[in-house]
Amino acid sequence: MPLPRRLGAATLAALTAFCLLAVPGETDARAAGTLTTGSAPSPALDGERIAYTAYLPYGYDRGAARHPVLYLLHGRGDTMQAWTRVKTVLDDMIRTKRIPPVIAVMPDAPWSERGNWYADSRYTGADLPGRPVETALTRDLVAHVDATYRTAPIREARLVGGYSMGGAGALRFALAHQDVFSAAAVLSPAVYTPLPPSDSSTRDYGAFGRGEEKFSDEVYRELAYPALLPGLNPDLPVRLFVAVGDDEYANPDPADARHDLDFESAALYNAARRSPALSAQLRVMDGGHDWSVWTPAFEQAMAELGPGLSVTPPTGLPAPLHGTAATDRAGGVAAHPDGALTIGYAAGQPSTGRLDAVVTRIGGWTRQFGSPADERLYGVAPLPDGGVLTAGYTKGDLDGRHPGNAADDAFVARLGPDGTVRWITQFGAPDAADRLYGLAAAPDGGAYVAGYTRGSLDGPNNGDKDAIVARLTPAGELSWIRQYGGTGEDKAYGVAADATTLYVAGSATAALPGTSALGGLDGWLAAFAAADGSRAWATTAGGSGDDRLNAVTVTTAGLAVATGASGGDAYTVAHTEQGRRRWEHTLATPAADEGAAVTALPGGEVEVVGYTRGRIGVPAGGADVLTARLDGRGTQRAAAQLGTARDDAVDPFAEPNLYAATTSTGRVAISGLTYGAPAGGAALGNGDVFLIS
Repeated sequence: MPLPRRLGAATLAALTAFCLLAVPGETDARAAGTLTTGSAPSPALDGERIAYTAYLPYGYDRGAARHPVLYLLHGRGDTMQAWTRVKTVLDDMIRTKRIPPVIAVMPDAPWSERGNWYADSRYTGADLPGRPVETALTRDLVAHVDATYRTAPIREARLVGGYSMGGAGALRFALAHQDVFSAAAVLSPAVYTPLPPSDSSTRDYGAFGRGEEKFSDEVYRELAYPALLPGLNPDLPVRLFVAVGDDEYANPDPADARHDLDFESAALYNAARRSPALSAQLRVMDGGHDWSVWTPAFEQAMAELGPGLSVTPPTGLPAPLHGTAATDRAGGVAAHPDGALTIGYAAGQPSTGRLDAVVTRIGGWTRQFGSPADERLYGVAPLPDGGVLTAGYTKGDLDGRHPGNAADDAFVARLGPDGTVRWITQFGAPDAADRLYGLAAAPDGGAYVAGYTRGSLDGPNNGDKDAIVARLTPAGELSWIRQYGGTGEDKAYGVAADATTLYVAGSATAALPGTSALGGLDGWLAAFAAADGSRAWATTAGGSGDDRLNAVTVTTAGLAVATGASGGDAYTVAHTEQGRRRWEHTLATPAADEGAAVTALPGGEVEVVGYTRGRIGVPAGGADVLTARLDGRGTQRAAAQLGTARDDAVDPFAEPNLYAATTSTGRVAISGLTYGAPAGGAALGNGDVFLIS
């Protein structure tokens, strides 16, 4: 056990007795892993071997599966035997499926009188010449383990952990070797900023020395975590779990109070959580600098970090990305009968304003149009002639008939098969915001749109915002517009149509006409007659928390299926043409999940597309794209997760920015926003648009 050198013999005896009692209880031996020892050759150490103890999960000797690996670093003065006490913790967590079956490697670190701090020492003093311990363990040991055991040689399969001196080493390894480790359990780390106190043992063993100087301020600052944070790569995210006891040694010198390890751990956490390359959690445990803290902290760390370990790398987004070096936002995808795809997005550069509307036929033409103000697209729909419709909002005079406009206006545009703009229709209340978020093509080449208004477009406004639904003719003329709202804030996000009926999905903060409030923000689904916009029925969806419905489609079996979120989970619900609920489906992880788009497939199935911050497949980064295939009864048949190391499918306000369409071959095309880099490609700027087809 690493003990501050200030502790006396009585304290040492008491802590030793406690450690003998603190070994976790026995588990079922029939499901217990095994401990073995080995040694790894180290070129960095001039051929000296690195001794280690290895934990192999139950059934390892009879299986063929590959396993993630934990590298567990002991504290100052300890040996590789220290970590063996967590064997029963690993046995229990694996047996109860809280973590996948893992291999744990516990290296011995005897160099510099077991005070090497896991650093590549530059100290050449005759008493304790330093050794390149960091290189030996992160390069030579890892290579040996991958060659000797059934592991996966990818960063997603490796976690490094440690306590005290080992906690400092684990932090250093994870930050300095992002390509090797994806997670770190940092327990009571002996990290001090900007420099250790004068009585710290970090100064005694040459770990941070240079030449004949046993401790160098310059070397320490160079190796400490504050120097590493600015250079971290956000495309190689690292998950940190930091834990410390609430009874750590309190330095009696007030000038050194900030070097108490509970204080330093909190400072580490607050610095780490501000790095785009790190996600961090902090736990303050009941106990001191001993296994009364480290055993439960290790279990909590594994419960948080273990499920994210994977021997399979995450599925990335395909290259190339679309957009500019400036801010871009996804604006829709359309699948044509001939197999062509058209996407829309808002481009930040070059533009006539801050954001312009861009429509691109993949492999063909690109059309950009805008005003000196902002334009956003929220949908692209294919037309029988090979052209497309698109809709959204503008803050300017987009159609040339609204000079001086300064409020958001709704607009719909029709583009021909060659990308020529056939017409643009801009409409809205003169002095109030109007936006369109949903678009569907009518059978005759006209458009159905949905969104909201703050004004009065079809009678007086009932509250803060009212949902709107409108029909445009093939020539771009407004045929009818309907305003639907209660006393709160009401928005329509999605619209779908069959031959006779429009289905509109959205959210409301209070009861809508024909519905009852459920509590919080409610999702709602309503049916309107395609001929004149008269409302047939409406219903709310979700529970007592915050809910919303973002998109809707009509299946080949005639069901209206809407998707969104309910209580932080991805939620999908199906209704008949008469408004009866047929089924509902929830996809949930411990983190946030939400459906953003839904598209109909042959045989009455649907594909829900959204985002997750949890684990459905193999997590890639922050928010990932999720897909879920549901059959005609709402039963989930498949689910997948893909993305980059950064946020995908959501904007900076965590609003979904994602679209989907079914192609002529039955595949699903998905377009959305990403802040990361695609597989085999590069990011263009501050948010780009991806296309999966």
